[in-house]
Amino acid sequence: MTDTKLSKQESIKRESHYLKGNIAEEMADLSTPEVSDATYELLKFHGSYFGYDRDTATERKQRGEDKEWEFMVRMKCPGGRLTAAQYVALDALAEKYANSSLRITTRETFQFHCIKKVAMQPLIRDINLLLLSTLGGCGDITRNVITCPAPIKNPHYTKLEEDTFLLAKHVAPKSNAYYEVWMDGEVVADYPFKPEPAASEPLYGATYMPRKFKIAIGRPEDNCMDALCNDLAILTLFNGYEHFGYNFALGGGLGMNHNQPKTYPYLARPIMFVPPDMLVPATEAVIKLQRDFGDRSDRKHARLKYLVAEKGTPWIKQELEKYLGRAMDDPKPMKDFAVEDHTGWHEQGDGKWFLGVPVMSGRIADSDGAAIRSGLREVILEYGMDLRLTADQNIILCDIEASEKPAIEQTLRKHGIKLREDLTPMAKNFLACVAYPTCGKALSEAERVAHPLVADIEKVMQRQGVIDENIAIRIAGCPNGCSRPYVGDIGIVGRTPETYALYIGGDFEGTRLNEKIFDKVPFDALPQTLEPMFALWREKRSPGEAFGNFCARYGVDAVKQTAVAALGKEF
Repeated sequence: MTDTKLSKQESIKRESHYLKGNIAEEMADLSTPEVSDATYELLKFHGSYFGYDRDTATERKQRGEDKEWEFMVRMKCPGGRLTAAQYVALDALAEKYANSSLRITTRETFQFHCIKKVAMQPLIRDINLLLLSTLGGCGDITRNVITCPAPIKNPHYTKLEEDTFLLAKHVAPKSNAYYEVWMDGEVVADYPFKPEPAASEPLYGATYMPRKFKIAIGRPEDNCMDALCNDLAILTLFNGYEHFGYNFALGGGLGMNHNQPKTYPYLARPIMFVPPDMLVPATEAVIKLQRDFGDRSDRKHARLKYLVAEKGTPWIKQELEKYLGRAMDDPKPMKDFAVEDHTGWHEQGDGKWFLGVPVMSGRIADSDGAAIRSGLREVILEYGMDLRLTADQNIILCDIEASEKPAIEQTLRKHGIKLREDLTPMAKNFLACVAYPTCGKALSEAERVAHPLVADIEKVMQRQGVIDENIAIRIAGCPNGCSRPYVGDIGIVGRTPETYALYIGGDFEGTRLNEKIFDKVPFDALPQTLEPMFALWREKRSPGEAFGNFCARYGVDAVKQTAVAALGKEF
């Protein structure tokens, strides 16, 4: 690929001196709230997106005023692991520098929103002083490595955690630039995933990856993080408690564009079996494959999924074997995929308990409905428990004594926080992306309409007698699919400010994509559009058959036509 074919972003990366660019100079210039296009692109690697408040933009423009420019900052904390002290400090940083909220992302980490330019350097510095980082939170690089968050004390979960920290440290960017820009060159004391800073990037090279790269490490028996949605899904295999290797599945990715069939969601395909001692070199090989063969001329065609889909799995395996210098076995047989529910109370296996607290849309904030932020802060300050952030935007409080359970539950309820038994399965499993007003890509609302939408769908499910069924519904404000709407029973994807595309027929276990049946459903019509499908499900399903599985068996088009007949129209 010649330089004339490279995208603009590739040139910016190449000329940035390993991500340094002019970030420090531009962030120090407080005479303007904006940054240049090049700095906008490079800031992603440092864990930040630059944008503006979309709620106020039109009105301010009419008054002749500039947009309200602001930044989002995303951390990296592999596997969602945080100490009590880190959480309490991050909560204070949200109050001091952001919009007084923390948002759990679907990559098991926190985002800070509505940060002004003057606050960027002190916020990122303070995050690093907590032995955390933002380096690689966004950008064309390996993002936060995720795994099952459950703090269960047995060899399965211990191995997942060990491998997560091992890989997170190994694949982290090595460039000194991050520390020069935000820490005045200071490298903070060691922490579990801190790389050794260097003047170059031995793994990534000067232009890093063609696009973002995501890794999930899990077990088929508990696919709670939707591993197959990742570029690299590392499926850890056990015989009893004996670990004997990994199946590597490649090519997961959900981003697409409406009306552009060359872009599409895709689930990772099993490629090869990896022995236990080859985890790191095999992971490196996958990264190098995407680094060297990924499309750097068209960013909409740059993810690993397009290589896997277009080249085929035999070619992918053959190329990986070249990087590894040896033949690799085919994937080993695996158990059926399942999803464990980590909300509510669970024994850890060491005499202590953990409590999974559902957090609608992952937003930890105080509101009229519930003081989630205050309640969590009070409990964590009082009991000093470590915690985990989950890929379904919830939070797990760890290492709780049995005697402490009633008081902890009482404190949370005092603040209006709903626990697992207070929610329907649909509400507990519902996911929503950020969307308006802080995401520049949003076409429709998502997080801000989650509560009323859930309430209206619950009424429909109650009428149809399926209110107690497990079902995964996800809403996204744009087709990039950050809330994973293309996996699960039902996906709702923003099309215009008032309409959504509707998808059905995936599965709860995260192994099958759903299919679009309607292109532009008005928001207010979403519950009534689902009702005839729920009625058909109740009437025609096999015993215990989940909604997505029913749609796949009965026929997605047949389910759609039932809805069209009942509604008298097609959207």
